Amino acid sequence: MTPQRSTGAGTEADVPEYAGHYRLESCLGSGGMGVVHLARSTSGLKLAVKVVHAEFAKDPEFRGRFRQEVAAARRVSGAFTASVVDADPEAARPWMATLFIPGPTLAEQVKRHGPLSPAQVRRLMAGLAEALRDIHRVGVVHRDLKPSNVLLAEDGPKVIDFGISRPKDSELRTETGKLIGTPPFMAPEQFRRPREVGPAADVFALGSVLVHAATGRGPFDSDSPYIVAYQVVHDEPDLTGVPEDLAPLVLRCLAKEPEDRPTPDELMRELRSTAASYDTQAFVPDRWAEDAGGRDGAAGSGSDAESGPDAERPDAGAGADGGRR
Repeated sequence: MTPQRSTGAGTEADVPEYAGHYRLESCLGSGGMGVVHLARSTSGLKLAVKVVHAEFAKDPEFRGRFRQEVAAARRVSGAFTASVVDADPEAARPWMATLFIPGPTLAEQVKRHGPLSPAQVRRLMAGLAEALRDIHRVGVVHRDLKPSNVLLAEDGPKVIDFGISRPKDSELRTETGKLIGTPPFMAPEQFRRPREVGPAADVFALGSVLVHAATGRGPFDSDSPYIVAYQVVHDEPDLTGVPEDLAPLVLRCLAKEPEDRPTPDELMRELRSTAASYDTQAFVPDRWAEDAGGRDGAAGSGSDAESGPDAERPDAGAGADGGRR
């Protein structure tokens, strides 16, 4: 996304100049819980630094959630996420620094240029299956996989924003009566049994993300989050427009019961032919158009606000809306 200076009403007057040793240069995005800045280390390394809003820095419960986000992000840092460089959840304004990853989010790409080509959707599915395998392997459940939390980097998709993820050994638990996630990309059990959400919920979200990538809408589509919630729990998904060879696999991801969904490893086996011919350059933003047969590509990382049910502001490495309830 294109860095922008935050000016005028609605911005915080007390934005710090530094987070730890990192100079905050410009704003990459803002969410309900924090602001993500483009920053540089002393050596000049580009970073995305998430700084929580001052009002939440005074909340002990939020600080606990932020500590958990940092711990989860550190556990899963690797080829498919934005690596954590440094963090200080105990600072007056808690912050976390990750490597800056240039490139649009999936939400931005689809909004500006329309659905992805079938070949791109296949590669996206393979890349996200690999990402979920690594995330789940270290005992973390993301719980908020959605288009604005998927960055289209040069070497493939990156999953960001672990603000509402839950390590299996976490002492923090979902509170009764609170829904955690983004309704169009939540699994049925997140509405019905939020205390029992496991890795299969991320696989359901993957199915919804792929429908969005292929069609520009979700498998359960309504302007009302309450209607979407009902559809997720009770209705069959609309896969119109999903590539025919992928539709059966996407449908399995969207099974109502967690035990009926494939694991990331099973998805990877099904997609082995795609992975064997994986072209990492297909994820370079200005080459999306070539791979789509002439559709305009994104020029680097954008700054347009999104609209619709997935309207949180994304960033290039660390989610700005992590910990939202």
